[in-house]
Amino acid sequence: MRKVLVTGFEPFGGERVNPSWEVVKQLGDLELSGAQIVVRQLPCVFGKAIDALNAAIDDVLPEMVICVGQAGGRCDFSLERVAINVDDARIADNDGHQPVDEPIVADGPAAYFSTLPLKTIVSGLRESGIPASVSQTAGTYVCNHVMYGLMHRLAQPACNVVKGGFIHIPYLPEQAAQHPGAPSMSVHTVLNALELTIAIALHTEQDLKIAEGATH
Repeated sequence: MRKVLVTGFEPFGGERVNPSWEVVKQLGDLELSGAQIVVRQLPCVFGKAIDALNAAIDDVLPEMVICVGQAGGRCDFSLERVAINVDDARIADNDGHQPVDEPIVADGPAAYFSTLPLKTIVSGLRESGIPASVSQTAGTYVCNHVMYGLMHRLAQPACNVVKGGFIHIPYLPEQAAQHPGAPSMSVHTVLNALELTIAIALHTEQDLKIAEGATH
């Protein structure tokens, strides 16, 4: 059976939970659209997160990999278009490391693009009543670090993973309650969005050519 690896992160930045893992863990061992879903939690630590991701890919041998992370302050289900080759941490990671202006892969490309059908997914989510968008930046923290590491792995000739990408999600409501004014999204909504994302990604070969860019 086809396999899809989906990852979430441990809590960071003083939060007691990470919405990515609270949602992703509910997909474990499910079968969706003819594929077995396998989940893994990644540490919110530079270096170790990519090591854990690569170990999971070696273990699971998935056809597709989707990594999910928390983006407190965002208001929708954000599909990342690009990862850049730089770590520039505003806060320390969970091991106390705070790299500044360091490459993720020495002599690696400046950036990698997601290979998920982003615009088709966004269109499908909106049609289902779920706020979604294509994001033009994954930041420069551990989420971007992992996305770049994933896409670098996929770019290697020996890699058999067909598609991969990264998704940022908002705070959970209980987190937003501690951040007055911050938007949130329920576990139920994010779970539905992830399931639909997996189904669309598995069955879409050619992405839609529609405008989802940003003016600033």
